[in-house]
Amino acid sequence: MAASLDGLYRVQKQDLGKVTATLVDAFSDDPLWNAIFPDYPNEFRRVSAVYEVPIRYCLKYGSVYADSDRLEGVASWVPGEYSNMAMHRMLASGAMKSATKIGFKFARKMMPILKPIEEDRRKNMADVNHIYLQTLGVARAYQGRGVGGSLLRALIGESERTGRFLYLETETEKNAAMYESFGFKLIRKIILPVVDLPMWEMARNP
Repeated sequence: MAASLDGLYRVQKQDLGKVTATLVDAFSDDPLWNAIFPDYPNEFRRVSAVYEVPIRYCLKYGSVYADSDRLEGVASWVPGEYSNMAMHRMLASGAMKSATKIGFKFARKMMPILKPIEEDRRKNMADVNHIYLQTLGVARAYQGRGVGGSLLRALIGESERTGRFLYLETETEKNAAMYESFGFKLIRKIILPVVDLPMWEMARNP
């Protein structure tokens, strides 16, 4: 299993379709996305766009890696100073074009949910040199095989090599426990507006 980024496959723009398909499958049981998209299985185009946005953004301003060129598992992250997806960065990365595929109805529903997450991220990591883990997902057929752990260990290695904290949010208690096993600590657990679901905000000291 990879202990550094050298052991992973660096995702390219031409991989975007396969990467988003992996993430749509990986998060098919995710409570947050199922609350936003009640017909998740039949909303492939819109849901794909949800994942396409951060992947395009991270390809421009951070990094996107997979366990191999088969893309069974994917992780994307950015330096902390780029965690705020400002409009000019969205446009420059092509993420805004992807966002339009989500549709106004669902985008309007997502905005009040995402706002407190972004506000907390700024407060929690103010003046802290960190890496923001945007997405980590493994296709269901490969879950439980160490794929996610391989990606996470490589990112942790990068964090420790550069002396930067890691920060993330996750929507399930199971995932929060998994991250705790890798040394992450809970900063705050919040209840998201609109969907009334929990979110765990976590960080790891290098």
